[in-house]
Amino acid sequence: MTRKILVTSALPYANGAIHLGHLVEYIQTDIWVRFQKSRGHQCHYVCADDTHGTPIMLRAEKEGITPEALIARVHGEHLRDFTGFHVAFDNYYSTNSPENRDFAYDIYGKLKANDKIAKKTISQLFDPEKQMFLPDRFVKGECPKCGAKDQYGDNCEVCSATYAPTELKNPYSAVSGATPVLRDSEHFFFKLGECEDFLKSWTTTPGKLQQEAANKMQEWFESGLTDWDISRDAPYFGFEIPDAPGKYFYVWLDAPVGYMASHKNLCDRLGLDFDSYWRKDSDAELYHFIGKDILYFHSLFWPAMLEYSGYRTPTAIYSHGFLTVDGAKMSKSRGTFITAESYLDHLNPEWLRYYYAAKLSNTAEDIDLNLEDFTARVNSDLIGKYVNIASRAAGFISKRFAGRLHSGVFEAETYALMPAIVALQKKLQGASDTIASLFEAREYSRAIREIMALTDEVNQYVDTVKPWEMAKHPEQSGNLHAVCSFLINAFRILTIYLSPVLPKLANDVEAFLNIAPLQWSDAQHLLLDHTINSYSHLMVRIDPKNIAAMIEANVQVVETPAPAAPAYEIPAISETISIDDFMKVDLRIARIADAQHVAGAEKLLQLTLDLGNETRNVFAGIKSAYKPEDLIGKHTVMVANLAARKMKFGLSEGMVLAAGGDGGLYILEPHEGAKPGMRVK
Repeated sequence: MTRKILVTSALPYANGAIHLGHLVEYIQTDIWVRFQKSRGHQCHYVCADDTHGTPIMLRAEKEGITPEALIARVHGEHLRDFTGFHVAFDNYYSTNSPENRDFAYDIYGKLKANDKIAKKTISQLFDPEKQMFLPDRFVKGECPKCGAKDQYGDNCEVCSATYAPTELKNPYSAVSGATPVLRDSEHFFFKLGECEDFLKSWTTTPGKLQQEAANKMQEWFESGLTDWDISRDAPYFGFEIPDAPGKYFYVWLDAPVGYMASHKNLCDRLGLDFDSYWRKDSDAELYHFIGKDILYFHSLFWPAMLEYSGYRTPTAIYSHGFLTVDGAKMSKSRGTFITAESYLDHLNPEWLRYYYAAKLSNTAEDIDLNLEDFTARVNSDLIGKYVNIASRAAGFISKRFAGRLHSGVFEAETYALMPAIVALQKKLQGASDTIASLFEAREYSRAIREIMALTDEVNQYVDTVKPWEMAKHPEQSGNLHAVCSFLINAFRILTIYLSPVLPKLANDVEAFLNIAPLQWSDAQHLLLDHTINSYSHLMVRIDPKNIAAMIEANVQVVETPAPAAPAYEIPAISETISIDDFMKVDLRIARIADAQHVAGAEKLLQLTLDLGNETRNVFAGIKSAYKPEDLIGKHTVMVANLAARKMKFGLSEGMVLAAGGDGGLYILEPHEGAKPGMRVK
């Protein structure tokens, strides 16, 4: 049955460039959408720039242009970067649109009629020079907890304390430098607390949220839902609230409404029925892909706004984690805060799409872009394994058989080699449903493992039959033709499975094979008695020099204020390190899949560690404390980014953690529920 699906990603703010952290979400979403389209479903992917708020207004003022001119320029930059990474929106719009204004007014009016809007007088810090109320992030001063200077009005970046801006010592306006004063103002509030029963039911409905997200909702319910301030005072760039001169909708009210506005703009262009997607009895599916940092807005405010204004709520909300680079937070000073534009200046975007896919699961766990592993995995998987299949077969087809694939059906009785071909062909085609279910569930890393396992089997088959040896013997011409034709078909099937991840490469393969755009169902059909084009390189290896150049291009000199002296001293038991030092160590949960004695070693055991998406061989000096059979199946913690060490017994690819002393030796074991591959932080 054809499904009707609408998909959105979070709206990027029109105040900065797209970077590799943003792209985790948009690549994840684009893969899912492309997969749905390849299955023949009616699936539309819409997004927009989030364009309102004080930061936009102030940046435009600083640049000496209008906010409208700023957001138009940034819109072009964002769309350029997304297009560069093959993120194929069906519509990429702006929240500063007539559609968005109409829906914001409509929803606000219905909430007001439903007695879900209240007015309250609040006190805020006011800049007497700029004549404006200051958002928390535009107030700076000394942290009330540790005394650190130049901290924001909502949290301290030195001691991590959170507080109200009115608690800052010696506060000043980040806009003008003036000392702010308290001033009262009447604001509009959405009565979120009155929506608690509905939200408790909605967030616990199976499938609406991931389990970890649903658990987080319960924490917020236990803390109590408070009414949500949905208004801001002039001057402010946004939509003025009807019948309230000088009052504007807070950006977080009209930003999610931007999903509806972008979709309405698409429907008007294509002649689609917008209401059939958004009314309460809709049979369409609506999915939001978001970062875990905005889960509160999307899982509480947004469903409540929709429910109490008469619209349908999302089918599901999928949250993802953050990106680290080489085990640490992205850093401008280290050059790892990499913009999309800079990446595209140096590297192939599909390398990153593949690497992200190989890391992503359906949880909100953070993923790490380890640049050495990135290089090794792309070069090994995509060039050494996948593309290698085509390059090993295409030349023979072109030179020996005029580019024409075998006309037979690869039946077992045709040639002596056919049973193996038929078996492998059936395995390739039979994997379609399994891989499809993994893409559907957003288990991309598992899907990639399945595809690469098939790729390994095809390459092993090539190594077994050795077509280059067949080519030396004219009497083997029939076998050579059949084998190479099978390899081209195997390559085509693997391309279908990888096409949501590698759309540009799939297009290039279609041109090489002289075929129509690939669909998922095409895996069940063979390409026979068909002329292909001459082969040319489909993808090149990553050159580490290009990565080094990219990092160098992104290095920025950042002035870091000296941290304030701590309120109290804790004697160090060893040399003190910074949080950046600690984050360099990639600690992962590992399951001990196997444990063996090491012949000739007095202290070592050989462990096979399962990290979820790969296994590692590690030699651990724990023989005195453990029998191998007692370790199998246990979970422990390992250092996953330790340089591999060549030992006389073999290669050790990491280190397990253990505590030891006079009382014995004890490997670390996590609490029940920890899964292989989870990061320890």
